[in-house]
Amino acid sequence: MEISEAETEQRTTAGPPHEALFLALAYLPVLELLAMSEVCSSLRDSVKNDDIIPWLNVVVERPLNKRLCDRTLMRIAAMAKGKLTTLSLFHCSKITDHGLQWVADHNPLLNKLLIPGCTGLTPQGVIRAVKTLSENGHTVKSLRINGIYNIQKHHLETLHSYLQIPTSQQRLEHHVDEPLIDLQICPRCDQPRVVFVCPIKSCEIKKEKSTVTDCRGCSFCVPRCTECGVCFNESEEDEEAVCGDDLCSNCWLRLPKCSLCNKPYCTRHAKEKCRYSSGSTQFVCDACNAKFVERLYDSDEE
Repeated sequence: MEISEAETEQRTTAGPPHEALFLALAYLPVLELLAMSEVCSSLRDSVKNDDIIPWLNVVVERPLNKRLCDRTLMRIAAMAKGKLTTLSLFHCSKITDHGLQWVADHNPLLNKLLIPGCTGLTPQGVIRAVKTLSENGHTVKSLRINGIYNIQKHHLETLHSYLQIPTSQQRLEHHVDEPLIDLQICPRCDQPRVVFVCPIKSCEIKKEKSTVTDCRGCSFCVPRCTECGVCFNESEEDEEAVCGDDLCSNCWLRLPKCSLCNKPYCTRHAKEKCRYSSGSTQFVCDACNAKFVERLYDSDEE
């Protein structure tokens, strides 16, 4: 069947975007929103609309985090037009104190500042941003700064004063409470770290010492299960996962195991599994897969 030139031209001519795309904009993450803004003028105008939810709660993670710089952050934050309430930057190493301070200056309603692993930031830059956000009676409700270099005890004390944290609440329980700030002073090493409390009330250490603070400590001072946060006492040996993290016996038993070495991945590193097929529940860990490929390579050379 022959197709006329008019029909061919009609099929190849670009038309306006489907109405469903405009409804989906509010549910897209930042990376996809930036891509959509480059498609056509109508989508670009819709993305710049300050009523779109993502601009009020900006979350940047992989793969955009490696490319995010101060200039791009300012461009994204400007979309909120001063109404930004949540800024979550996960391991965005190119963000500096200048970019963070610009966001704080132009978004006085920001109450959640999550910047873990942003190694381009300094403690002084974080303090200046929190001080700016704490002016005029406003208070930051959540601050995550674990992974930022050179944070000292006096930096943490300054942040506590701006966050108005009572001394009685300056503690963190593993996977239970959501404190205002993720770093605390470890009662054992006296350093600013993420401090955990064993989530199990029947912990043997608590029973023997009759205190709730004996198993409190950072991961360097008190070894604990990566999955559930239970501290390892002298009567229980820790089990090792493929990724090198420590697991308690209960978590080790319930997690899926590698079909070759019979070791599990922790939930945080579960994406490193090499499955037999897309629908299979069995998997081979990255280490065993590398050994298998190496053997195939050696056999081909022979």
